[in-house]
Parts: sequence; structure tokens; C-alpha cells
Amino acid sequence: MREFIYFAFMQEHNKTLSPPPLRGRLPRGMLRILVIAILFSKVQLAFAGDTIIVHKDPRLDILTAKQASINKVTARMSSNGLFKGYRLQVLNTRSRDEAFKTKAMLLENFPDEKAYVLYQSPYFKVRVGNFINRSDAENFKKELGLFLTQPAYIVEDLIEYIPGPDEF
Repeated sequence: MREFIYFAFMQEHNKTLSPPPLRGRLPRGMLRILVIAILFSKVQLAFAGDTIIVHKDPRLDILTAKQASINKVTARMSSNGLFKGYRLQVLNTRSRDEAFKTKAMLLENFPDEKAYVLYQSPYFKVRVGNFINRSDAENFKKELGLFLTQPAYIVEDLIEYIPGPDEF
């Protein structure tokens, strides 16, 4: 104990001193245990191989698939709960009356589709539909072309959409 205190004291005062020498060897039984432990660890590593077997609960696959479908749906959502999609812009005018007449005509001829009047100064824009896919918007554009004299344009917009239970 005295040697350890002296050693610590000398190190504290930045003097170079080697640690006190060990007095004797390891006991024979301790040396055998140490050698056996080292050999056992080497043997165990040799037989381990490169394969790992994972046993997982099959419910994890169901959970992963469900989370992936939820991620697909929420990737198309905006922060206010609307979805990224497409609408057809059928009119861009400065006349408020003309915009609302066009909206009324669209609602009369296409009661299944919603029509919207947007005001972006100084223009009123009339848009119709809530389409998730561009192809659906293109199909409706062909159908709409029979009723309108001016062309309609497909525009990206935030749409009102409620995903079905099969989409989650």
C-alpha cells in the first residue's frame, strides 16, 4: 500500500517513475482458467460463421405493409389536410358575374364534380374537379370539351379528397 501511495505522489508531481514491480506470478489455477477462457472464445468465434438467423413475428410484415401504405397517402397530403392533385381551369376572367355564371353552368351539367371560383387579383378563375391522377383529369377534360367553347387547362392544385379504406 505504501508503494502505491508513493507512486501516486510521484506522478502527481510530474516525476517519471515506473510502477512498482509485481511480486510473483499468477496462481496456477488462475492461469489455467485464463487460458481456457481465451481458447473457448476463439473456438466459439471459429464456429460462428457469417450467417445470422433472425426469428421475427409475422405480424411485423403486416405492420410494415400498413405503415408503407399510410406513408404513400400522407406523402400526397399538404399540411392543412388537402391532397396534391389536379383540377381543370375552365375560365380566367376579370368579370365576377361571368365567373359565377360559368360555375353555375358547370354544376348544372356536371353535378358530381365540384366547381370553385378563385380570386387572384385582378382575375377570377373557375376550376372544376378533384382528381388524384392526371389521367383522370385528362379524361374529364375530353368530356368537358363538348360543353365549353374555350379550352380547359389541367392545373396542379390542392384538392378535397377522402382516401378509401383500402388505401390505408
